[in-house]
Amino acid sequence: MCNLEQIIDQCKKGDNRAAEKLYKMYSAKMFAICLRYSQNRMDAEDTLQDGFIKVFDSIKQYSGKGSFEGWMKRIFINMSLEKHRKEQPLLLMDELPDTEDTDIEEDVEIPMNVLERFIQELPEKYRMVFNLYVMEDMTHKDIANKLGITEGTSKSNLARAREILKRKVKEYLGHEQ
Repeated sequence: MCNLEQIIDQCKKGDNRAAEKLYKMYSAKMFAICLRYSQNRMDAEDTLQDGFIKVFDSIKQYSGKGSFEGWMKRIFINMSLEKHRKEQPLLLMDELPDTEDTDIEEDVEIPMNVLERFIQELPEKYRMVFNLYVMEDMTHKDIANKLGITEGTSKSNLARAREILKRKVKEYLGHEQ
């Protein structure tokens, strides 16, 4: 069995079997990222294919410093954001006033698939900021630069996303009891 460094080296030399191994190793994780930023499964599948094309086209630029998975992840996030910019420019909300916090018990368990569905149902402008901030651990400054918005707009979109998610969780818990 080849280790990751050998597979990467073989991919750099154009070995299709190594490319297939790499795809099998990372396609599920990268698909989850694509799905996070896509409107639907079909868009995510398109982004996954485009992302791997970019990975294989750019793999010679990977120097071996840092995590290969992290390097790939950045490519897939950027591909997802680029696709949305081209197809449907983000119309992000201007700054909103601070929203009041809704009361939700913190020890309540909600199935992960339900939370993922709630996040997927967020309006695109909020989902993008929410995912970049919460899932990718980016700062508002970085999000603002990446999306071409102000930091204040990033913060207000995050607050609005959280507000919507809290409402959906409250509704879900109300129906579950």
